[in-house]
Amino acid sequence: MSDEVHIAESAEQIASCFDAISVLRPHVHRDGFANRVLSMAPQGFRLAYIERDGVVQAVVGFRIIDMLRTGRMLEIDDLVALPVARSNGFGKRLVDWCVEVAKQNDCTVVELDSAVHRADAHRFYFRERMHVLGFHFSKDVA
Repeated sequence: MSDEVHIAESAEQIASCFDAISVLRPHVHRDGFANRVLSMAPQGFRLAYIERDGVVQAVVGFRIIDMLRTGRMLEIDDLVALPVARSNGFGKRLVDWCVEVAKQNDCTVVELDSAVHRADAHRFYFRERMHVLGFHFSKDVA
């Protein structure tokens, strides 16, 4: 049983990640999902996934960016496992993989934002030795 992490590069590979992503991002629609992800690639966005028995079990969306605050960092935009796949180590495997990618790319830190209502996710992040840095504020402009 291999929990190998794969980068979703083709539209087909990206589309195979939709069911997992839709658990975290229910507002995203299957139609156009792959094209949307591909359009984000020039900004550095990538999807990585773990598949078992032909089904994507967990996905991480990430990008490497440079910031004055941190220097180079790996930012996790999305981290999710299918509900039936939770507590099987997939999230830990993806976080560990992101840490290795960050090291290989001379990043100083791996960061992510998590909505305040996601208590189960927060417990997982604390177990992974992540800590809360502050608040993330947002203002709609539309």
